[in-house]
Formats: sequence, C-alpha cells, structure tokens
Amino acid sequence: MTSLSDITLVVLIGIGATAIMDAWLALLARLGVRTLDFALLGRWIGHLPRGRLAHASIAKAPPIRGERALGWIAHYAIGVAFAGLLVGIQGIAWTSRPSLLPAIMVGAGTVVAPLCIMQPAMGAGFAAARTPAPLKNCLRSVANHTVFGLGLYLAAFALQAITR
Repeated sequence: MTSLSDITLVVLIGIGATAIMDAWLALLARLGVRTLDFALLGRWIGHLPRGRLAHASIAKAPPIRGERALGWIAHYAIGVAFAGLLVGIQGIAWTSRPSLLPAIMVGAGTVVAPLCIMQPAMGAGFAAARTPAPLKNCLRSVANHTVFGLGLYLAAFALQAITR
C-alpha cells in the first residue's frame, strides 16, 4: 500500500528533477540555444478540451488564456508523473538507496513523449522531422531528458540524505 509519505517523496523527486532540467535549459538559453517555450505547451494543452490534438504549427494556433502558467504547471506535473514511473519500475525502496543507472535510463526514455507525441501534435513532425535540423533537435531532446534522469537521481539522493 502506498503511503502519503511515499507519494510526497515521489512528488518532491519529480519537482527536484524538473527544476534541475530547468536549470539546464536556462544554461542552454544563456548560451544562445533555443529551448521550448512552455507557453506553447500550455497552448497545446489548452486546445485539447476544444477537441484539437494536432496543429500544423502550435506557434500559429490561437493563444489560450493563461497558457504560460498552464504550460509550466503541466511541465512540473509531467516531471512528477515520470518520477512516479521510475519509482513504479524500481519500487519505493529505490528512494532510500537511489542508483544512477535506472534514473538515467528512465529519464532518457521519457524522450519518447516529446518525439512521438508532442512534437508531431505541435506541428514539428515525428522526431522533429519537420524542423530545419531534425537530428540536432532529437539529440537536444535526448540530452535534455537525460539531464532530467540525472535530476531524478540527484533529487532522490538529496532527499534521502536530508531524511536520514
């Protein structure tokens, strides 16, 4: 049976891992590397209840009220869900003795979501095929999600160290 403390732990790991990924994205942005505008994620999600899953270009779709906030909330909720996936695969015991390899593998594996679902639905095509540099964009996505995996490990390690 899952306890409230287990759920809280997973939520904190997901938030921590997502924050680490965001720090990585902020560094990339400072270096001039373009990263996802989470307002566009919010726009895509905002169009879902209106029956619109796919767009030719999400940037050209009509804006949704509160799309930036919706995008950021969704970004962190997805991070928490992926932390739950890791703990679901590894078991709650992983949180008390986190190991790097499972976290990196799950983190890198989460790249399937943007490459196969979000990019096609937002108009970028499967694995960013409709972008000017598909391979570069795919590799960047893999790197970003691998950093998220590292964040899963670091957040779990930090929480484990704090709660000893």
